[in-house]
Amino acid sequence: MAWFGRDKQQMVSPADALAGRKATMPVTAAHAVFTDRPIQPPFPEGLHTLVVGMGCFWGAERKFWQTPGVWTTAVGYAGGYTPNPSYEEVCSGLTGHTEAVLVVFDPAVISLDGILKVFWEGHDPTQRMRQGNDVGTQYRSAVYWTAPEQQPVVEASRAAYDKALAAAGHGATTTELAALDTFYYAEDYHQQYLSEAKNPHGYCGLGGTGVSCPVGLGIGEG
Repeated sequence: MAWFGRDKQQMVSPADALAGRKATMPVTAAHAVFTDRPIQPPFPEGLHTLVVGMGCFWGAERKFWQTPGVWTTAVGYAGGYTPNPSYEEVCSGLTGHTEAVLVVFDPAVISLDGILKVFWEGHDPTQRMRQGNDVGTQYRSAVYWTAPEQQPVVEASRAAYDKALAAAGHGATTTELAALDTFYYAEDYHQQYLSEAKNPHGYCGLGGTGVSCPVGLGIGEG
């Protein structure tokens, strides 16, 4: 295995990343919790989308489907180089991807700031290439915007949370911020993994810093 002996917290270079494949991952038709809603576009007009990485995507996805105003969710891989990777390939650290959650939300119910508040408070964004005992580049914190107008909101939210963290004695965020390139859907068994229909008592190591994020207090903003 080529990845044995690698530093799990060192990003692979594009030249050394796995080749991947052309075939896309088969995607289930419906969400396991919102059973009348798809996890793949097209989505209804007026909904917005953000992709985030918070460590293991099982617990992160559950956190968002439990958030009022979130219309649907899915888990997958983003921020890397390998096309259509498998879970095992992502976990090898040789694809460059982080485990990610696709969050589709209704801005008439929850603002982008509100989604970002859930993101910042739901994990520890200061740990670089890890979340707790989960170590590796696939667990890094990340926000990938899907529209140019989301970028300044995302950047402002990080600046605000950095100030709150510093005031509480924590280090700065190490979160990757970038425009979304491609979101690759994960295997079906990962989708809504912690739902009642699949694994209601499954593992979730997600944990935040305990520091409140001073953004996201406006509901119904764009």
